[in-house]
Amino acid sequence: MRVPLEGLPERVTIYEVGPRDGLQNEKAIVPVADKAEFVVRLADAGLRTIETTSFVHPRWVPQLADAGELLDALSRSPHLRYPVLVPNERGLDRALDHGVAEIAVFASATESFARRNLNRTLDESLAMFAPVVERARAEGLWVRAYVSMVCGDPWEGDVPIEQVVSVATRMMDMGCSQLSLGDTIGVGTPGQVTALIEAMVAAGVGTGRLAVHFHDTYGQALANTLAALRAGVTTVDASAGGIGGCPYAESATGNLATEDLVWMLDGLGVETGVDLAKLAATSRWMAGRLGRPSPSRVVQALSPGD
Repeated sequence: MRVPLEGLPERVTIYEVGPRDGLQNEKAIVPVADKAEFVVRLADAGLRTIETTSFVHPRWVPQLADAGELLDALSRSPHLRYPVLVPNERGLDRALDHGVAEIAVFASATESFARRNLNRTLDESLAMFAPVVERARAEGLWVRAYVSMVCGDPWEGDVPIEQVVSVATRMMDMGCSQLSLGDTIGVGTPGQVTALIEAMVAAGVGTGRLAVHFHDTYGQALANTLAALRAGVTTVDASAGGIGGCPYAESATGNLATEDLVWMLDGLGVETGVDLAKLAATSRWMAGRLGRPSPSRVVQALSPGD
């Protein structure tokens, strides 16, 4: 039953991250043909923005070593967006060689995670991204900025909102078009999310340029998403079937499952353009390829015979 709530957007854009963020932590290499079919199935289910891969060095993320091959295997359409993550200028060169029109860069709100994830200080990492964004914009590319650890950090604990805003505005000042706020270890709660979004707006980054990326480690992803929607955000990151985990939090359950998000939004009367049955079938198919059940509650509930 659809029962709308006041104060919510009429439509939400789902930024699907399963093929990139979902699969990047898999130890067993997923064949490129399966990855391509995954993307095609997601598009057939109605998802229009699908982050497909990353041009990170294969030594660091072997699962995504086939980034160029995957992109070459996909048919391009003006109705579909296939952004990719690029870590540096060399990654941008590779992305341009494969005709990419949209990229994302990945920064941290904390010094500790910047050093561990990028092997650079926070300032050094931002300095590395500046020429990437400048060149990408000069080439006519759309650029998204991710800022991770916006609610908490496993080494530093709670992250002050003003610290997140400082890093985020520096990223946006480089020329990024959209900013995704990532609760990487899933410790955030709705009040914190609301305060962070309000602080971003006060700093000049309106909700039309914001997205949210929640992990469900402590079961707060949907509650935090609802808080973000009420604060005016209309773009939500999610991973089909809930695949993808966080290596920095014990018992982390990973990304917000796209099916769980769609179920909630359908019930609220918020349009997504996604066919839930097709999406759940796609996630069951991928779960079979990965050799384990989908962690998505909705996929489990809709699975016949379980």
